[in-house]
Amino acid sequence: MALHAYLQRVIREGALKVRMPGGETLTFGDGSGPPVAVAITSRRWLARIAANPAMGLGEAYMDGGLVMEDGSIHDLVDLIGRNGKYRPLKRAGALSRWWLDRRLQANARLAARRNVAHHYDLSVDLYRRFLDPDLQYSCAYFPHPGASLEAAQTAKKRHIAAKLLLAPGQKVLDIGCGWGGLGLSLAKAADVEVEGVTLSREQLATAQWRADKAGLSDRARFSLTDYRDVEGPYDRIVSVGMFEHVGRPNFQAYFDQVARLLNEDGVALIHAIGRADGPGFTQPWIAKYIFPGGYIPSLSEVLPCVERAGLIVTDVEILRLHYAETLAAWRELFAAQREEIARLYDERFCRMWELYLSFSEMAFRHRSHFVFQIQLAKTIDAVPRTRDYIAEAEAEIQQARAMRPLASVAA
Repeated sequence: MALHAYLQRVIREGALKVRMPGGETLTFGDGSGPPVAVAITSRRWLARIAANPAMGLGEAYMDGGLVMEDGSIHDLVDLIGRNGKYRPLKRAGALSRWWLDRRLQANARLAARRNVAHHYDLSVDLYRRFLDPDLQYSCAYFPHPGASLEAAQTAKKRHIAAKLLLAPGQKVLDIGCGWGGLGLSLAKAADVEVEGVTLSREQLATAQWRADKAGLSDRARFSLTDYRDVEGPYDRIVSVGMFEHVGRPNFQAYFDQVARLLNEDGVALIHAIGRADGPGFTQPWIAKYIFPGGYIPSLSEVLPCVERAGLIVTDVEILRLHYAETLAAWRELFAAQREEIARLYDERFCRMWELYLSFSEMAFRHRSHFVFQIQLAKTIDAVPRTRDYIAEAEAEIQQARAMRPLASVAA
């Protein structure tokens, strides 16, 4: 049996039991740790999982073809992740990358809006149930173990603000502004003018409402604009959690646009998910159901585009495991609000998102994913010579308590 042989090869640690449609129970792993048991409910689902585990597992769990009998879906995903080292590493060949780029990641303007709407035009009532009060939907920054999600997201904003070297009166562009939390915080903390752009109508409406509620509409303006259509110029450019949606064919155009929009003495900060094992593929279930058009880049794909755009890399920081902890916090909050979320959507949606959050956490905890922050400039002396200024600026911002959530969306 193909699935039996596959699981025997790749599940070597832990304890996994699989009850087959005919009633037979198969056991895999070395028996260590808490047991995880699943049941496959029909031969049709067995065939689909065996034919394409990367897609079939997720679809089976969403639609009831795979049922947890011992442990949770997170326990199953974590078990899979811990055994990831036993699966052969698949490299993306040039022909495969070319086809996937054209087929899935071209992200022309209409496709980009459609892909963004798929995920980000869900109700803000969903997101406020598992995010922090500022609706930060990107990797938090945990300065010490045990920091709360809200404290870690506030620390992330401080860290980014410090690297931007903000000064009163500067014009700041926020590419992919989300629900406005970062832009509003920067406008208030540093007395700068922020222009945030998004392709999500739901995010735009919330960001504009929050700006008005906080009395910052004159300094923090948001619009439904593709980054390719922004005019500029700007003193500072920040982009958090958006580059993953650009698509590999557009990397050069993205950095060319950053270079075009940035003043000669300007500074940009790009915060995005990356992969440590070189160019690859987007996990197919994630690409179909969660982030169509998305792609996680390696630095080897990003840096040549930066160089060709005429930009100078002035700082690179890799955040390891911070996103794993962020996702764990989101997953726990989602579980606590599951009944309410099921009433907003349905049971299938809840199973889909449980799996998405667990898959994502596993990628950061057990596989090769991390978050990079790349600071960019046009001139070699645009930022101080040492990194001491970052901690100094963070301390000043923290003392002023300037990064607290503004006009959060109430329940």
